[in-house]
Amino acid sequence: MIKYLDLKTVTDSHLDEIKSAVNRVIDSGWYLLGAETKQFENDYAHYIGSHHCISTGNGLDALSLIFKAYIEMGAMKPGDEIIVPANTFIASILAITHNGLKPVFVEPRFNTLELDDNLIEEHITSRTRGILLVHLYGRCAYTEKIRDICTIHQLKLIEDNAQAQGCWFGNRRTGSLGDAAGHSFYPGKNLGALADAGAVTTDDDELSSTLRELANYGSSQKYVFHAKGVNSRMDEINAAILDVKLHYLDADNARRQQIAAYYYDNINNPLITLPDRLPAANNVYHIFPVFTHDRQHLQDYLREKGIETAIHYPIPPHQQQCYKEYSHLQLPITERIHSQELSLPNNQTLTESECEIILNAINSYHGKIKPHIL
Repeated sequence: MIKYLDLKTVTDSHLDEIKSAVNRVIDSGWYLLGAETKQFENDYAHYIGSHHCISTGNGLDALSLIFKAYIEMGAMKPGDEIIVPANTFIASILAITHNGLKPVFVEPRFNTLELDDNLIEEHITSRTRGILLVHLYGRCAYTEKIRDICTIHQLKLIEDNAQAQGCWFGNRRTGSLGDAAGHSFYPGKNLGALADAGAVTTDDDELSSTLRELANYGSSQKYVFHAKGVNSRMDEINAAILDVKLHYLDADNARRQQIAAYYYDNINNPLITLPDRLPAANNVYHIFPVFTHDRQHLQDYLREKGIETAIHYPIPPHQQQCYKEYSHLQLPITERIHSQELSLPNNQTLTESECEIILNAINSYHGKIKPHIL
């Protein structure tokens, strides 16, 4: 079986350095808020191109704390609206609603899978305070038009960079394009820890200090609490592991881009639709999505061929039970994406022969065979 993602193989590729980093932390006797976390924050901020990196316990906390900090600073208040792509992963929506803010779902373009910037302004009201821009699948979702809209309407631009570590827009990386960005280092990400971990990047000094305080129970001085915060911290072991893996991120992404180029150049099947191909720098291919009208049949067919796939994601947020208050929304493009998307294996550990097997299986797919009627 060709696995969709083999995390053990990913870890094994840097195993000696990872073990050395883990042992160094164990021997130090310091396991939270220490030198390893500070080193990773400095290195990741430099990599992204931001002045500040504030580590958190996970990617959801990173996004949620951004909104919490803006509320603490007076830039937002409960009941304010945040524009968000309707086809995002549910964590983007949870970060908004956990802070008493209202998500305003805007459709993506089917050919790009990213927020349709032509639809944003019609959804802006007197309560709109920001846009949560999601670089879904590893594709850069930023456009100059989105930046101009934020400037004209005085909106905060928050990036959800959970799936796009290392992606570029021009000479700047995603995660440095807006006012703040949330990052996830969940083990399956392009830059993944061995547990949950996350971070915020920003150039805003006040936001940075507010975030640090809120992520530490609301305290910047021991046992003195200025705000009602949370406990969200990256541990020293995973900070050390991430700093090891950060040095290989560009090479790992380049291999993902190479595999994706092979797919784009050679997939030839009228039953399979691919999203628009972006310049390599604008897509780090956290996910390689394809679309077909009978997803379950294609997934079953590939499984029979020994190929594991995934779905990102089967149910859109507005149709989830937890957000039934939005179930009345008609979002046909989002619903089409969620009903047709299938993710092919596309990670740096795949061999040439495995890629060839996947390609041949896709090109040989004929869909359901209609029964012959006598």
